[in-house]
Amino acid sequence: MKKYGLLFSVSLLSAFFAVAVYRFFEPEQHIVWNDADGEVRYAGLVEKLFDARASGDFHSSAPTDFITAAQIATPAVANIRALVEVGGGMWKGGSLAGSSGSGVLVTPDGFLITNHHVVENSTDIKVTLADKREYKARVVGVDPSTDIALLKIEEIDLPFLVFGNSDSVRVGEWVLAVGNPFNLESTVTAGIVSAKGRNINILGGGSSIEAFIQTDAAVNPGNSGGALVNTVGELVGINTAIITESGNYEGYSFAVPANLAQKVVRDLREYGEVQRAFLGINIEDIDGDRAREIGLPNAEGVYVTKVNLNSAADDAGLRGGDVIVGLNDIRVRSTPELQEYVGRFRPGEQVTVEYVREGRRFRSRVTLKNTENSSVIAKGLYRGNELEEDLGMVFRNLTIDETGEYRLSGAVISSVRRNSIVYDTNLQPGFVVTSVNGNRIKNASEAIEIIRSAVNQISLDGYYMGEPDLYSYRFRKE
Repeated sequence: MKKYGLLFSVSLLSAFFAVAVYRFFEPEQHIVWNDADGEVRYAGLVEKLFDARASGDFHSSAPTDFITAAQIATPAVANIRALVEVGGGMWKGGSLAGSSGSGVLVTPDGFLITNHHVVENSTDIKVTLADKREYKARVVGVDPSTDIALLKIEEIDLPFLVFGNSDSVRVGEWVLAVGNPFNLESTVTAGIVSAKGRNINILGGGSSIEAFIQTDAAVNPGNSGGALVNTVGELVGINTAIITESGNYEGYSFAVPANLAQKVVRDLREYGEVQRAFLGINIEDIDGDRAREIGLPNAEGVYVTKVNLNSAADDAGLRGGDVIVGLNDIRVRSTPELQEYVGRFRPGEQVTVEYVREGRRFRSRVTLKNTENSSVIAKGLYRGNELEEDLGMVFRNLTIDETGEYRLSGAVISSVRRNSIVYDTNLQPGFVVTSVNGNRIKNASEAIEIIRSAVNQISLDGYYMGEPDLYSYRFRKE
């Protein structure tokens, strides 16, 4: 019995001694009670947590609760229904077809972003907000090269989304897709960013920009034009396309990056069309064989196959065989990334291009130009939609691809409002105006200025793409 008592006493003394030694060497700690959120934490850890958040490393990927982001995004995403007249040709009797999609309010006074393919050739657009209010929308401008369109409804104090920085979006980060799939209102789905800078060859045309954010958030027909938001409710993309064999979601969805969409929106608001800037080069991706051949450490970068004469790149001294690896200190890995980065700028703006030539790195300051090798922003472009409101039609310039394919010079009427003055002439969207009141025109701004200055009678002559016959339309301004 004495033996067990002695053993118990020794164990107890050892325990007291261990605790005393631990307390002697342990730094003093204070417990702070935060009444706001009910958390108990060490004061020393609070400072470390604050420093980590201040660095921005976990800004949008930290929360795993999507409720706040959904509450922010849902009221700002609208349902869009567009009517398109099909058939009938030059004569009445065409039928009306409908398309539906989603749109994102980006200002409190009613500007919405959607996809161009949602409202293409539409004669009437209806916008239904999350709170069931309905509005008639007008097209401010479209950009087929990015599949972005800007609409306007007449209202104030609307909920809207703030643009986030799509460059900071990381692969593996949680995102939410908000839209109206299958006309199911205000649907929210979650997924992660699967990849960035994806080119899926859906837009077509040499001047198109495809550098999509790929996600596995469920996106279905009707989601087009809807919001892709991060977990703090910032707009990081416009949902645009899916890859599918069934016609519905199969795990691959794609969104236009917000940084590119924001630039398109600014241009459409200020000029009525996008002010595209170009380096003036032909490019292709680098594979492993070419990387070894030219002595690159990896197959990242963009290979310049040709520099166009008098282009921005030509002025800056770039040559065929150069490998572009950076733009404004942003790393460039592929052709879609380079096209997206350059697509954020206007003619006349400058960028710093970093490239590799014969194993050495160079940096050049490049003043960007437009397709006509001019660094001057085109003036006198269509600002606002007075013609749409007064006459019922909206002009846009021909794309480079359209000019080359159809060998036409002029301006395209992108939409005709139902029951308007122009609508009564049976003029169809897609008509290429080559002359106004007998005056040959080269672009939309020239057509608009002639129409504005005309006293009464308007005469539009031109062609429908792919048709050889010349058509003429006459109407009177009211």
